[in-house]
Formats: sequence, structure tokens, C-alpha cells
Amino acid sequence: MNIQIHSLKFDADKKLLDFVHQKVEKLAQFGEDIVHVEVCLRIDKDQAKGNKVCEIKLDMSGKPLFARRQCKTFEEATDSAIDALKRQITKHKQKKRGV
Repeated sequence: MNIQIHSLKFDADKKLLDFVHQKVEKLAQFGEDIVHVEVCLRIDKDQAKGNKVCEIKLDMSGKPLFARRQCKTFEEATDSAIDALKRQITKHKQKKRGV
């Protein structure tokens, strides 16, 4: 699985990058056929929900998946986006099996 992490409008520290990388690697437990993952961390202007945004694009064989979450911290946004992708992967696998 190839993982790319981008930080836009700020410089992410090593601790944050390691956290995101660790979380994304755990997705391999849910989908063995994950080929490529691209994570985009950025700061948004909207302060109401929180201004930290995590977007994750995941390429599985046959179907690209995407999750975008906005929270007060990058860690919260990453956790939330990963949870959304876990649900999407599970749904995709069930459809593939015909359940």
C-alpha cells in the first residue's frame, strides 16, 4: 500500500505525520486490495466546526473511496475520516460478495 500525506497551508510536524501514517496503515486490516492512499491535511477558514480538515482518497481495486472530515484538531479529523472509510470498505466488500 502506497501512502502519501500532504499538508497544505502549514508545515505538519513529525508527530502528526506519524499519527496519520499509523492510522492509515490500519486500514489494510479492512481491505487487503488497497493500492494507494492519499491524505490531505489543511487549515480551513471556517471556525464554527473547527478549522482542521482531513481528506483521504483511497484507491481499492475496482472502486475509489473518499472521506472528508472537519474538526477542531487534525487527530479528531483523521480518526473520523478513517472511521468513515472503514464503513465504506465494509459496504464495498459486502456488495462484492453479494450479501
